[in-house]
Amino acid sequence: MKNHVSHIIPAIALALLAGPIFASEHTDSDSAEADVTPQKIYATRYQSEDWGLGIGVRRGDIPYATEEDEVYDVLPIIKYRNDYFFIDGMEAGAHIWKNDEHQVNLYTRFRFVDIPTELQNESQSQAFDFGLQYRFLHDAWESDVAFMSDSNKRSYGYARTQYHWEYGDWYLNPYAEFNWKSADFNHYYYGLEQYETSGGIEFNAGINARYHVHSNLYLLGKFGVGRIDDDTASLPSMDTQYQYESFIGFGFFPDFSNQSGKSKATKAKPVKSSNSDDEFLRIAHGWATPSNLNEILSWETRTDPYNNQLTSIFYGTRLTESLFNFPIELYFTPGAVWHHESDVQSNLAEGVIAIKAFYTFEFGPRWRLGIAEGLSYVSNVTHIEGSELDEKGYKPSKLLNYLDFSLDVNMGDLFNSSSMDKMWMGYSIHHRSGIYEKSSAFGRIGGGSNYQTLYLQWHF
Repeated sequence: MKNHVSHIIPAIALALLAGPIFASEHTDSDSAEADVTPQKIYATRYQSEDWGLGIGVRRGDIPYATEEDEVYDVLPIIKYRNDYFFIDGMEAGAHIWKNDEHQVNLYTRFRFVDIPTELQNESQSQAFDFGLQYRFLHDAWESDVAFMSDSNKRSYGYARTQYHWEYGDWYLNPYAEFNWKSADFNHYYYGLEQYETSGGIEFNAGINARYHVHSNLYLLGKFGVGRIDDDTASLPSMDTQYQYESFIGFGFFPDFSNQSGKSKATKAKPVKSSNSDDEFLRIAHGWATPSNLNEILSWETRTDPYNNQLTSIFYGTRLTESLFNFPIELYFTPGAVWHHESDVQSNLAEGVIAIKAFYTFEFGPRWRLGIAEGLSYVSNVTHIEGSELDEKGYKPSKLLNYLDFSLDVNMGDLFNSSSMDKMWMGYSIHHRSGIYEKSSAFGRIGGGSNYQTLYLQWHF
């Protein structure tokens, strides 16, 4: 099988970068207090959330005629939305048109292909596919229909209905879904290009669950079952008509513990004042290193002999000023990265979406520690990454997990200048990896790349 990771991820990342910038609201600087603009009233607290970050393990049945019956994946989860787009776990979209109950979206979601672990790096057949989605929302009910295709225009679609139910610390989300799959889709993904078959309709149903443990900490779970159509299930490449999947993990989401579980959650968004610093721009330049994270954090960094470099710009919008009642700020931060041409690689682009946490402390001037978790997609694999994976015998993946570790200092404190109070200067590690072969979403690879960067970050 070929690598079908969608080519639209960079475009989505750039849309995410631009959307929040144009979404910000401003008031007159002479206003004595911030106005409040009421937003849609939601039936559950889950529907009112703007952000979330989690991780967990997915188990999927293998429907093919193989010795292995199940496969496991580690999956990171990002949730974020504004008036222009949304990210919700393994699906995302940008609004073409919407009102309180109806949406038309450019849409992408991840398509799993459950095959034995040892085949996943070579095949890399699962991917984010692209299409159009219509969504209808009414109170706790939600229905949507989408028409999709993979990167080779093998088409399919789905119609889904789900219900959001919440009581106390529990949130339950039962759903049912019909998937229509074209003949060429079934021929490739189920017939493995060896057995002809017709198009068919697959049925999926299940339930997502979430339990509020304490403050911002939640436990996550899912159980679902899918029924493949008769003609496809009878192919010689298949040995079961039913697929079961489950997921268990944990995440960090807004803390609604002071609100009643039975009451409707209302979102009120304060308009930003002229002194606000809840957004930032970060400009960075970095140098590649063949060292792994442990070596970098142990001050044993090696120099890249080819001097590969990158330049990046990140936008950030603050999600919360505290986590677990500690002064830990969270920001949603998409970014665009340019990898410069060198003797061993051409210019190439990278798109990133992430959620980053900052903890501020004083040691003379104010300092901040930061860590981000997200997704990174490159237009072509960098030399520093590709050479490492070649040595280990992996086929590279353009989509990988993204981490960012940073330490910066406030320049206003450092130079005793109030005009520089919103400027920070720092060092960060730009890291891409496949989570130690634990995720087929990232090509089931171990390894990746690291860049050490210097940056300026301005809050406004």
